[in-house]
Amino acid sequence: MPTVNDILATKGSTVEQIHESATVLEATRLMNQERIGALVVHAGDGSISGIFTERDVLTRVVADQRDPQTTTVQQVMTAEVICCGLDTKLDDVRSIMKTRRIRHLPVVDGDGRIKGMVSMGDINAHLAREDAVAVHFLHEYIYGRA
Repeated sequence: MPTVNDILATKGSTVEQIHESATVLEATRLMNQERIGALVVHAGDGSISGIFTERDVLTRVVADQRDPQTTTVQQVMTAEVICCGLDTKLDDVRSIMKTRRIRHLPVVDGDGRIKGMVSMGDINAHLAREDAVAVHFLHEYIYGRA
């Protein structure tokens, strides 16, 4: 059964982070630059204080007509951060994402240190690769090696 660690082995463990005092404008520029949909928000001590996502921008900034130049990430981030571990099974991650209606899940170790981030897109890409391999082997089984 594939785990989060399998995804991070391919994707890498880099996680973009931003300080909670940064403005929404700074955060969205970083997200656009890195072509990502979420940032881990940290306090001065480096601990996770929230997650800032595209959905936060839409629901708490744009819809509320807040100024992104003066609104801080801390004011509009999602404070309840759901995390998973490296050994979490992908089926469990998909279930968490589906029931909690989230698309990004920080990965932490036993001490709460960030080890990576997985998204719904990462999971879908991993499963598509697995399916392609299975189709290839079935094709060879049925038709023989080409």
